[in-house]
Amino acid sequence: MSQAIALTFPDGSERSYDAGATGRDVAESISKSLAKKAVAIAIDGTVRDLSDPVTTGRIEIITRNDERALELIRHDAAHVMAEAVQELWPGTQVTIGPVIENGFYYDFAKNEPFTLDDLPKIEKKMKEIIARNAAFTKQVWSRDKAKQVFADKGEQYKVELVDAIPEGQDLKIYYQGDWFDLCRGPHMASTGQIGSAFKLLKVAGAYWRGDSNNPMLSRIYGTAFAEQSELDNYLHMLAEAEKRDHRRLGREMDLFHFQEEGPGVVFWHGKGWRVFQTLVAYMRRRLAGDYQEVNAPQVLDKSLWETSGHWGWYRDNMFKVTVAGDDTDDDRVFALKPMNCPGHIQIFKHGLKSYRELPIRLAEFGNVHRYEPSGALHGLMRVRGFTQDDAHIFCTDEQMAAECLKINDLILSVYKDFGFDEVTIKLSTRPDKRVGSDELWDRAESVMMGVLETIQQQSNNIKTGILPGEGAFYGPKFEYTLKDAIGREWQCGTTQVDFNLPERFGAFYIDSNSEKTQPVMIHRAICGSMERFLGILIENFAGHMPLWVSPLQMVVATITSEADAYGLEVAEALREAGLNVETDFRNEKINYKVREHSVTKVPVIIVCGRKEAEERTVNIRRLGSQEQVSMALDAAVESLALEATPPDIRRKAEAKKARAA
Repeated sequence: MSQAIALTFPDGSERSYDAGATGRDVAESISKSLAKKAVAIAIDGTVRDLSDPVTTGRIEIITRNDERALELIRHDAAHVMAEAVQELWPGTQVTIGPVIENGFYYDFAKNEPFTLDDLPKIEKKMKEIIARNAAFTKQVWSRDKAKQVFADKGEQYKVELVDAIPEGQDLKIYYQGDWFDLCRGPHMASTGQIGSAFKLLKVAGAYWRGDSNNPMLSRIYGTAFAEQSELDNYLHMLAEAEKRDHRRLGREMDLFHFQEEGPGVVFWHGKGWRVFQTLVAYMRRRLAGDYQEVNAPQVLDKSLWETSGHWGWYRDNMFKVTVAGDDTDDDRVFALKPMNCPGHIQIFKHGLKSYRELPIRLAEFGNVHRYEPSGALHGLMRVRGFTQDDAHIFCTDEQMAAECLKINDLILSVYKDFGFDEVTIKLSTRPDKRVGSDELWDRAESVMMGVLETIQQQSNNIKTGILPGEGAFYGPKFEYTLKDAIGREWQCGTTQVDFNLPERFGAFYIDSNSEKTQPVMIHRAICGSMERFLGILIENFAGHMPLWVSPLQMVVATITSEADAYGLEVAEALREAGLNVETDFRNEKINYKVREHSVTKVPVIIVCGRKEAEERTVNIRRLGSQEQVSMALDAAVESLALEATPPDIRRKAEAKKARAA
């Protein structure tokens, strides 16, 4: 007699089912309407096909509006896209088609690569396939059968994938009508459950298995959502993101460029370097009084990187440096630093340190270099050479919680100054492969969990979460993610506790018992990469930077040459107030000048004509606004200077004024 299957439902109720009962059977036993809505099941949290036999455990019936269904929708859409391609272009080979963040892709082996013109045809065919509402059915094949069937179909890439599957694993084949594919699953019940809220987005080339020695395949990217409104919102965000692309705005604003002779490193133009230095100056002011700014060497012998462990586990991302000349007997191998931390430990170790001196906070705007594949480079967002606003705090175990909270307050304050109010903080806990005893990890995670709880209590608008097993190998960490103006999330700041490097380098301080004690080392970054943070700012503000950050704050433009002398006087008054100003006295119509400076995202245009010169006024035009404001010159200078004052300086001035009152 077969053994009954005991299932527990989300509401805590329990039921028993005959062995062999499927997820669909369970859904139908609850209600016919639920069975119609069901797309999959989850047993003890693992998503499975609706047609799978259930096993004892906690069961959930997944419907299409469940968050977990989104990955299934996209997975199924990828399969339907592959079928559509093979119907339209017989002989095309399908390779792999995973779900990725915000969508999916599929790689194809095709004599001629796809073009954007092909996408509407594929979408039309996909709609036809979805309308057939063919059921997804699963078979398990032997390795020999799978290889033979795919070889007979001319699917050599699938044969290679079969060979790559470890012995002992089932070879699952999913059918949708007559079309089938090798796939781990799970899938929804039928193609009709995908719906119509999908869109193919772009085409690209991709090497088979990411290896440039392998053939180039043709990749199609797409996305899908449960509802059309969600797709519409996503497509709107993509359109906004394209308009805000920092690479295009960087050209229009004359900030920076890249070229082949320096892949992944930035050629800063005058205006770009000005705004970069504005960011650095702001961060320096925020650190003043709490941190010692230091500077560690750019090039260090590989022995130091061997001690730190980077040479062993990070060498593929490092640049090796040797003497260029042939006639030299110096054969030492050096490396461009990919990180600042080993250098900071050397500075900490130089001279005996007492517990009375702790915490010691060392900060550096260090230029670091990390190798990234050329295909991964992306403007300021992904480079090979960048500046880290890096700092390392050496403290006692008892000081760790207070330091993490102090860092948190600084990070959130910096983000707020740049207009980022929606921030998520996640604690990444111990990974499987790690250094340090469990006792050390227990202590560090306990402290950081307490810090996270304190942050939750103090900040209503801050979201928090846990990332189990995603900590660094040397300690747990906080990750700070901010949301920009169009809803995209950017991971920027980090706070990481490190047990590893102080031990490797033998760093110590003399404690209150006159004994050598290893310090706690906390790594922290706020912007992370200053280059990347600037790219985020450009895209967040669509190039319309706050006045205090803007590379060029204002242009004084004259309507007639008779106002040029007054225009010079206006510009000089603004410069004396600390503003960054250029003049435009060209013999062009004022509307032409305004349009031209608007393209380069100048925030403020000061217009001067004969009337303004006579009345000693100025006409102020703002980027993105059709309105014009007339003000007396002195009042305008005072108002604009106040607006252009960095927020940290303004806070200090207001606090000083309050104390004086």
